[in-house]
Amino acid sequence: MNRPAVFFDRDGVLNEDIGYLYERTKFRWTPGAREAVKAVNDVGYLAFVVTNQSGVARGLYKEADVRDLHAWMAEELAKIGAHIDAFEYCPHHPEATIEPYRRSCTCRKPGPGMITNLMKRFQVDPVRSFLIGDKLSDVEAAAGAGIRGYLFEGSDLQQFIKNRLSRAE
Repeated sequence: MNRPAVFFDRDGVLNEDIGYLYERTKFRWTPGAREAVKAVNDVGYLAFVVTNQSGVARGLYKEADVRDLHAWMAEELAKIGAHIDAFEYCPHHPEATIEPYRRSCTCRKPGPGMITNLMKRFQVDPVRSFLIGDKLSDVEAAAGAGIRGYLFEGSDLQQFIKNRLSRAE
């Protein structure tokens, strides 16, 4: 049975976008972010994070740093009974300084690759699923994957998600 899902962009949606974030000491949740994830969990939707992480390609941090930050985020969410079903990130960039990461790929938003990979792995219902991002490239990635995309402009993510969930049901 296919389940609906919410795909969250990370920087600018779940946390304040400070540019090339990989340190938990600099991480700040956006207002209502943890509660938004819990609201998604509570209605039975899958919750995913899809995030471009070109800082890896630029040599600013390593993939292990991204995974460590995501593990910490999961721990913080668990404190309020919330969870992310999967974190996906794209470490590539066509102008990378680190050669193995220098490429154009379909996983880097606006490409839909991260979303479509998760949809296949988890048997996601595209009709009831959507993405929340803070950039046009996020919405383009959602459209490329055949789901709705919404721009979040930084107020209260919990209220934003509750409004979208009520429309999706």
